Amino acid sequence: MAKKKKAAGAPRYAMKQERDVYVTMRDGVQIALRIYRPDAPGRYPVLFAASPYQYDTDDLPHSSLFLWHEVGPVEWYVREQGYAYVHADVRGSGHSGGEYALLCKEEQQDLYEIVEWIGRQDWSNGNVGGIGQSYYAWSQWWMGIVNPPSLKCIAPYDGCTDPYRDAAYHGGIYSEFMVWWYNMVRANTLHRAAGRPTGRAMARDITADLIAHQTYDNWWKERSAIERVGEIKVPIFSIGHWGKQGLHLRGNILGYEQATAPKKLLVTAFRDVFEVHAAFDDIEFHERELLPFYDRYLKDKKTGYDDKPQVRVEVRGRGATRDYPDWPPSDSEMRAFHLAAGPSKSVASLNDGALAPKSVRGPASTRFRYPDPQWKLGVAAMGPHGPDPVRRVLTFTSPPLAEDLEVVGRVVLELHVSSTNTDTDFFVRVADQLPQAPEERAAGRQPASVMVTKGWLRASHREKDAAKSQPDRPFYTHANPQPIEPGKIYRYEIELMPCAYLFKQGHRIRLEIVNGDTALTETPLFVHQYQWYKVGVDTIHHDAARPSRLLLPAVAPAKSAEA
Repeated sequence: MAKKKKAAGAPRYAMKQERDVYVTMRDGVQIALRIYRPDAPGRYPVLFAASPYQYDTDDLPHSSLFLWHEVGPVEWYVREQGYAYVHADVRGSGHSGGEYALLCKEEQQDLYEIVEWIGRQDWSNGNVGGIGQSYYAWSQWWMGIVNPPSLKCIAPYDGCTDPYRDAAYHGGIYSEFMVWWYNMVRANTLHRAAGRPTGRAMARDITADLIAHQTYDNWWKERSAIERVGEIKVPIFSIGHWGKQGLHLRGNILGYEQATAPKKLLVTAFRDVFEVHAAFDDIEFHERELLPFYDRYLKDKKTGYDDKPQVRVEVRGRGATRDYPDWPPSDSEMRAFHLAAGPSKSVASLNDGALAPKSVRGPASTRFRYPDPQWKLGVAAMGPHGPDPVRRVLTFTSPPLAEDLEVVGRVVLELHVSSTNTDTDFFVRVADQLPQAPEERAAGRQPASVMVTKGWLRASHREKDAAKSQPDRPFYTHANPQPIEPGKIYRYEIELMPCAYLFKQGHRIRLEIVNGDTALTETPLFVHQYQWYKVGVDTIHHDAARPSRLLLPAVAPAKSAEA
């Protein structure tokens, strides 16, 4: 393992490792553990991590090539903080027996039995906490749901609660990530360097399951913690990241919202998967955020965690944190930006439309024919200065802002659309378009921009769950796809990911709409396959009778003036 700097004044222990410790489950399957603990007499609180990523890889150095290496600074917790750390290969992975089936009921019940086994060991003080990022965070949500008595807290860092909506089928649209992810896990588990014993084959073809289950059916419900988050009884510290909008962010926030146990929420301004991954290996982050939580609930120490605000969100573009008593913030007010014909004369795109504070006169609709013949890299075209992800998509851009605009909360796009097809897809992005020098504009260069939030919806998946939908967050069932009638105008409410962002004076708000994406703007892991049947013409209507508009949660001016 990579060496981590020692926390000043912390006690230090020698560390004992035990590999390939097997625990027998109720059905005879043996789950393999790797245990790290202080090599000294006594009973210690225990951190528990579980995933299919193989504890054999624990000794790897930090690297963005190993994004699945998400266990955190194990040695620091053991040697310097006096914790034991138990890492399990989940059922059917690594050294564990059984068949891997992606968060299935058997895997969930295994977590209960392992936590209770840990609680009974003579080196354990009986207090167990969940730890880890991504899949390890998925496991933590489920640890909490099955409620083993020895579990005292969970801290899901970067972990979704609804894998259908958050990862596999954004807005009902098939994403390639989960299929890529499982094949990566299978290859890592089987392949070995020359001269070493062959790994194990993960026989079940979960990729076929992921592709076959196109709607939110019972297969997905079994694996979706969001269905049962209200059953968690132990304290929860949910940590999400604005930079993980294609995976995990929505789940960390929604999990917090629906949990009824003692809970806190932190959303960081880390920009992408790489910064999020690096932070979880960073001792300073653990010392500042996670250690006070674990010490509070596993060592019963007064750490200051209880005094921290219920909700903390880091505001991108401002470099400051906002504190709230709950989420979503009650002091944000939806501000409408209406789609209009334009031009904005600030960006080269298919239409160069405008965003206005109210409906404006002019052409009442914008047409979009697809696939565009100039698309080369997904929906990106080649511009005069190289690949250009904006040139051949629809844009609607505001005038330069007269004053700063800070937005914190949920985001919704209301669209009135007709199509020549029986179905269509919406890929939506909101960007902060930076000011551009006139000579740059004259040279045909695109203005710099920062992606603020994004969302998706397949038209046939427009059925809303009335019980779960809220005025500022539509919630779709994804259970009953219905075709649309060609030529008929439908009103859609598209959920964009929550955000906390400061648009500065002189900047522009840019809305981008298209029916696909590109690896130039998305982390390549989270792109969506452009399906063969997506050929046709869509028309976005934006007249006074059908006001298509973007709703942003503006912070009240008095609040915005703080800090």
